Amino acid sequence: MSVKAVSKPGGDFTFPSTPGLPQNPPINAVPAWCDINVVVTHPGANDTVTIKVSLPQDAMNWNGRFQATGGSAYSAGDLSDLSVPLISAVKGGYVGAATDAGVKTGLDASWGLTDGKINTGLLTNFASRSVHDMAVIGKDVANKFYQRTVKYSYFTGCSTGGRQGYSEAQNYPTDFQGILANAPAIEWNRFEIATLWSQAVYNEEKVAPSQCELAAFNTAAVTACDPLDGVTDGVIHNPQDCKWDARRLVGKKVVCEGEEITITKAVADAVDKIWAGPVSPSGKKLWYGQNKGSAFNFIANPGAPFQVPDQWVKYFVTKNPSFDSTTLTYKTFTQLFTSATKQYDAIIANNNPNLSTFAKAGGKLLTWHGQSDQLIPTQGTVDYRKHVYATLGGNKRVDNFYRLFLLPGVDHCGTPLFSTGPLVNPGADLDALVNWVEKGHAPETLPATSVDGKTTSNIHHYPR
Repeated sequence: MSVKAVSKPGGDFTFPSTPGLPQNPPINAVPAWCDINVVVTHPGANDTVTIKVSLPQDAMNWNGRFQATGGSAYSAGDLSDLSVPLISAVKGGYVGAATDAGVKTGLDASWGLTDGKINTGLLTNFASRSVHDMAVIGKDVANKFYQRTVKYSYFTGCSTGGRQGYSEAQNYPTDFQGILANAPAIEWNRFEIATLWSQAVYNEEKVAPSQCELAAFNTAAVTACDPLDGVTDGVIHNPQDCKWDARRLVGKKVVCEGEEITITKAVADAVDKIWAGPVSPSGKKLWYGQNKGSAFNFIANPGAPFQVPDQWVKYFVTKNPSFDSTTLTYKTFTQLFTSATKQYDAIIANNNPNLSTFAKAGGKLLTWHGQSDQLIPTQGTVDYRKHVYATLGGNKRVDNFYRLFLLPGVDHCGTPLFSTGPLVNPGADLDALVNWVEKGHAPETLPATSVDGKTTSNIHHYPR
């Protein structure tokens, strides 16, 4: 183990923009802090893991809380100099922490394969071990830095970060008193492989619709199902209530890049199959599809599979970096799905519904998931919540420690550029979790504001 400390002056921070993603707002008046980097290894894992702990330098600026932060895609956490999660944590008076799990950042999963063999040490880090290490080491660093004990410990994350939070509740139930785990990437194998379902559908249906064509189906679905909740606001409140069939658009004309296109039955059938989700050749349901109203442009591009599942298949499931996901058929898709779940569910599914130890320890788990999530099907999270309900004996008992909020019209992790429904007010979810943990006030609703900022609402937890 090695330790390195760097003093940071604090101040006002602006963040570089990323094409296609919303600009992070500036964070001003951040107090001076200290970054302590702890490098650890695990016997036999052939790894080098960095854990970054950011601590307000003045003990008067510390609120006694520890906040571990999660990652996205194949990043276990953000350790950059301009890490929004860590700077936000320090601004809020927390000791913040992140881990790289010893793996590469971004969408690169090549670390998983070494000389044709799975790097099980790094996969174990990414799946569960490194967040636990971060919790143990991060709190110890805070205790020694301030010469007093962390009073409350929290975890916050979305997507991969959400999965990490669920892993903690299941595998290390005493690490955190509060876990905020949004749009969680649980059931990793099922939803990742399911994201490649469109490639098999297009091949079998022999179609290659443009994104403009696909968008016409969502527009029509929203128009048909928006009024179901009694309010016409351009949002499908509950996509599970929307029974609109894509075949109703057959024969309609749409204009794409100046060209008039007539919607065919084959394209409509493909859209219905993508919405329904993957099935085996015999018709057995394998996983959920994306909700009506959620964008197709990430996971339904003909001949261009989304990179995260494509990398998972290449470097883990098939162990073949040359594997071509664009050639999938219904048969080979099912084979791939089965192979993935058999090989890796025990490591990274994070779907154990028995949260009794977490509940008995007093832990609280809060999750929100957008009903227009275009990357992780919302129903996967609902499915897990139902399994917890069945395992632990009813909603009332489960509501005591685990609450799920479904946000109409909100996309993956709630990006304003792609969401049409009300977004949770910035920081309101963590505030609700803190009040639940420290004051016993279980959140019935989360405050939300429309993307244009003109209307406010309260989102009730599921089920209501």
